Amino acid sequence: MLAEELNGEIISADSRQIFKHLDIGTAKPSQEDRTRVRHHFIDVLDPKVEYSAGQYGEEVQDVFDDVAARGKVPILVGGSGLYVKAAIDGLFGGPGKDPDIRGRLEEQLRVQGLDALIDQLRKKDPDTLSKMKEITPRRVIRALEVFSVTGKPMSSLHASQPPRTDFRFQQVCLVWDRSELYARINHRVDEMMRAGLVEEVRGLLTMGYSRQLNALNTVGYKEVFDHLEGATDHETMVELIKRNTRRFAKRQVTWFGADKRIRGIPMSAGRELISVSRKIADSYRRVARA
Repeated sequence: MLAEELNGEIISADSRQIFKHLDIGTAKPSQEDRTRVRHHFIDVLDPKVEYSAGQYGEEVQDVFDDVAARGKVPILVGGSGLYVKAAIDGLFGGPGKDPDIRGRLEEQLRVQGLDALIDQLRKKDPDTLSKMKEITPRRVIRALEVFSVTGKPMSSLHASQPPRTDFRFQQVCLVWDRSELYARINHRVDEMMRAGLVEEVRGLLTMGYSRQLNALNTVGYKEVFDHLEGATDHETMVELIKRNTRRFAKRQVTWFGADKRIRGIPMSAGRELISVSRKIADSYRRVARA
């Protein structure tokens, strides 16, 4: 609605919709929606490809330029906070993967465990460690890899990244009452199950994709993999997807709520999205004319 109102194009800032074959679990826009309005960063990469917010932050700038050059309005949409930050403020992408260093760290992880790598990172780059919203093997290994390659903490390299100044952004966030938000999440998960999420994951396995891939290490897919491996029954799987999605949404609320540049728009079950869309469009036009 908003894209049509502003003659715009949608630029996805979703870290999983960029991957092919991950349709139901990521709630990708329908083919009809993508026909009505052009979307970017949807169905671009094979799930086996490693892709980072830093790479996205670089590539999305060219898309902004292209959309604007054609007289369209770039509309950044999505819930991956780090991708939004990368698009607006820039984000340090870091050096490329070093197979030797990565292999050594992965072997150390296997032999000594994650705590040993965390201790290393605490000594070399405590700032990066303290800022991790979730400490995972992949993130710890990447931070140690960057330090080994550059000789500098990732945190200092992040700090030296210049901010993006090419575009002026208006940022808005639809803010739902917590109980209504959770009810919508539960309903969405039920709809995903009816749409065939379990079958989608079975299809990924048939195509040769492993649950160890970073693209598949995400809510909605992890729980189905556990179910297919016999760790949970169907009912437990569904409840875990709902619970973990609610937890993820809570982290999103905290992330976006901390950015004072974002204007919250209160939402309720009775509020029409079309009226909200027009309100945002009117705000954009006033700022654009100023």
